[in-house]
This record gives sequence, structure tokens and C-alpha cells, in this order.
Amino acid sequence: MNRPSPEPHLRAYLLGSAPDSPAPEQPGRWQVERDLLDRSDGTRGTFSGVVLFTPTDDGGLVLSEEGTMRWPAFTGPASREYVLKPSGQPEALDVFFPDGRPFHRMSFAPDANLDTHWCDPDTYRVQYTWEGPDAFSYSWDVSGPRKDLLLVSRLVRREDT
Repeated sequence: MNRPSPEPHLRAYLLGSAPDSPAPEQPGRWQVERDLLDRSDGTRGTFSGVVLFTPTDDGGLVLSEEGTMRWPAFTGPASREYVLKPSGQPEALDVFFPDGRPFHRMSFAPDANLDTHWCDPDTYRVQYTWEGPDAFSYSWDVSGPRKDLLLVSRLVRREDT
């Protein structure tokens, strides 16, 4: 069960700042550990790295993730980037691919912490879970004719800047 978040402003939570703070916004830095499971053949892997949430001028964030992926056929650097934009609700952000295509909505609110993304021919289902002021997790359940994956990510706030 998703515990209710005492922090109603998702952007401020990810940055580690108060929503109306007069101080300049600093990027939010999180440690990420991800378990990867290909359910079609039982293959397991991991990803370990850092996620940086950098404020943008339009009230959004850029999510940059860098780290090391370990998979039976590959071990090495991996990275990705998304753009998070205000959704009109302080407890949610809309996530886009860098090229502007919509991806999904991010939220910890109990009525909005689940979302789906269709990537023909597979369906991606995400669930976000707030675990406290300095930790959250999310899982992707990917199913379809090409993929059968479970990807579980755990993020913990890093205080080093």
C-alpha cells in the first residue's frame, strides 16, 4: 500500500527544497539501485547509479540517470534522460522523452501513482511508492509479445552535491 506523502509538491520533494523557498534551487541528487528481471527466461541483472533532477526555467525538471548496468551479456555504463513538466497538479509531474514525446505521469498520490504507457506492441505499467522524506521506489511491469520484464528501482536521497 502506498503511504500518503506529507510532501504535496512533487517537484520540491525531488529537489529536496521547500516549494516556496527564496533560495536558488539546487539539483536533487539520488542514489538509484534497480533490479532487472526478464521473466521470459529468468535472466536477472542490476543497475546502480545516480539520478540528478535539475530545475528548468519553466518549472519542470530534467531527470538524468547515469550508472553501471550488469546483465549477463553486458556490463558497462548506461544512462538515460527524461523531461518532467508541471501537470497542473502539485503532486504530479508529466514525464516526456527528450524528443518531446509523452511518456507517463509521475505521482505518489494514492489515486494517481499508477500509469500506463503503450510502446507498440508492449504495455508498460508503472507504480510509484513514496517511502519517506528521503526515499521512494517505482516499478515497471512490461508485458507484450516482445517483452516480459519487471524493473524495480529504489532511490535514496544523497546529501553530497
